[in-house]
Amino acid sequence: MIEILGLILIGLAGGTLSGLLGVGGATILIPCLLIMYKMTQHMAQGTSIAALLLPVGILAALKYYQAGNINIKFSLYLALGFLVGGLIGATLAQPMPDLLLKRMFGIYLLIIAIQIIFFS
Repeated sequence: MIEILGLILIGLAGGTLSGLLGVGGATILIPCLLIMYKMTQHMAQGTSIAALLLPVGILAALKYYQAGNINIKFSLYLALGFLVGGLIGATLAQPMPDLLLKRMFGIYLLIIAIQIIFFS
């Protein structure tokens, strides 16, 4: 029961940040799954992707759409790229050692943080 509550709270935090800032899913879910649930990087990434498959955008996108803040044409092209890119990325990730994938994820988050803090 505690495990389920923890997962729901992590999902709530990720969803709230996603709706608020446009990010949150992977940046919240993956570190929490790694640290709190002792998953491998591969398992955490796969679980995060599976969790985000549908709910990440439905209600948040509806709110943004109602406010006139979605460019549908751009969204469709981005989704097409995301569809193909997701397949490419997942294919590349599978043979990688877990430690390498974990470090790549950490470096990615660090680069994004530095860019936002110092260059925005």
